[in-house]
Amino acid sequence: MTSVAGSDVDGDRRNVSDVVGVLVLGACAAWSLITAAAHDGRPEGVLLALLAVAAGYAAGRISGALLPVAAPSVAALTGLGLTVALPRLASGPEIVGPLGHAGATAALLTLATGAACCAAWTTASPVLRILLRLLAAGIAVASAALGSVSGLVACTAVLLCSLAAGGMRHRGPGIAGLALAATAVTGLTWAVAANAVPDGLAESLRGRLTPHRIHLWHDALHLARDNTALGVGPGRFGELSTTSAQSLLPDGKPHSAPLQMAAEQGVVGLLLLAAAFCWLLYALWRSPHPSPVVLTGGAALTALAAIAAVGNALSFTMVSVGAGLLAGLTTARPLTDEAAPK
Repeated sequence: MTSVAGSDVDGDRRNVSDVVGVLVLGACAAWSLITAAAHDGRPEGVLLALLAVAAGYAAGRISGALLPVAAPSVAALTGLGLTVALPRLASGPEIVGPLGHAGATAALLTLATGAACCAAWTTASPVLRILLRLLAAGIAVASAALGSVSGLVACTAVLLCSLAAGGMRHRGPGIAGLALAATAVTGLTWAVAANAVPDGLAESLRGRLTPHRIHLWHDALHLARDNTALGVGPGRFGELSTTSAQSLLPDGKPHSAPLQMAAEQGVVGLLLLAAAFCWLLYALWRSPHPSPVVLTGGAALTALAAIAAVGNALSFTMVSVGAGLLAGLTTARPLTDEAAPK
């Protein structure tokens, strides 16, 4: 009776996290429509990204319940195959890394690494676990071969976090650490945009981030300060940004998800973006999977958040689908509990 009662409580908690997720994503969609109506914006990009995340999450929950090992393994191989077969990921102007397609490539490889590590922790076969970890290491090597330095760093970080997660008995401190890491990266991005970092660090970051991107961040922060409540409207940054207008290959993006939300949808849009990430961490915290699986998936999603804070990765549909898919895989409840008696 105790196990049945505990199962019911866990089910209620997962239902709560699902309801919260629906409310957060629905609020993001509604707010994008409100700000678009106020400033004649174009909310199609935001709505497509939300739809991609929701579709990926649903697919991850279903496939993770039916095939808890095979599904993340196939997802990892698919992510690697897409980045090798389609190095630019989408049509459009090529922007030098780490902007544009390079950031999307790093994000997709990071998610693939996280999926392979999650599959490795899920399987009960020692041989298969070794092979899946070798796959994760191979994805990191592939990122270096593709010239994605940020991808190599992110994939290596996810792999190391996954190995370290095996020694953690409680997931709470790990989830809190991931939230703190995402907050730190976002805060640093905001500080660079506001010229609030020391001169030595600023020069070092300018060389790595490129002056063009930092100028885009300055424009985004300026627009956010002048339009705090509603922003300038979804899809209108390219029209109002001086740096974007003077660029030879403009794409109309500030190449930072938090700054883009603040500029185009105001402080409410920024808070909704943060709420969406917090919901993912909460869903992982309530996941029925073991802590190593949960923390590995959280590490990959946090690395994606860091890449999106300094790049344009979330503008690519495949990245949004991949993020939702990994979140669904790591929060799914397997229909078979063959390992439970052991």
